Amino acid sequence: MNANTYTTEQAAEYLEVTSARVRQMIADGILQTERFGRAHVISATALEVAKRRRTKPGPAPKEEAKQSRKASIKKGGKT
Repeated sequence: MNANTYTTEQAAEYLEVTSARVRQMIADGILQTERFGRAHVISATALEVAKRRRTKPGPAPKEEAKQSRKASIKKGGKT
């Protein structure tokens, strides 16, 4: 490995997540890696892309909740 590549553990520390979450991101195709045997090697560029992509934690809002908020805003109500 060179200075611009990271292990899953190092990537987890950088992204402030667990190493299990990094492995899940790899499996989901969110984090691009190269494999060397069983080990995943992650480039600095891939880590930056993943860090910029981070979203607010938690489940996505349900569609009906979005619709009711839009209707409330149109009527002049608060969200």
